[in-house]
Amino acid sequence: MNAYTLALACGVTGLIAQAYAAGLATELFLRRETGRTTRLLWISLAIGALLLALQHGYALELALRTGLYDLRQSMLGALAALLFALAVFLLRRRA
Repeated sequence: MNAYTLALACGVTGLIAQAYAAGLATELFLRRETGRTTRLLWISLAIGALLLALQHGYALELALRTGLYDLRQSMLGALAALLFALAVFLLRRRA
C-alpha cells in the first residue's frame, strides 16, 4: 500500500468516524428527558463533529482531484476522529 492510498483510507476512516459521532450526539440531543444544558452540550458536540467530518471530506476531495495529500495529517486526523467517536460512544452509554 503506498502513501497516497493510505492517506485516502485514513481520510475515509476519519470521515466515517466523525459522521458516526455526529449521529450519536444528535440522537442524544433529541432525547427529551435530559436537561437543557445537557442537550446544548450534545448539540454542540454534534455540530463540531459535523464540521470536522466536512473538513475530512474537503481533504479527501483535494487528494482525489489534485493528488495533494499529507500522510501525517491524514493519519492524525483519522486517529483523532476515532478517539472522538469512541468518547461520544462511551458518554452515550453513561447518559
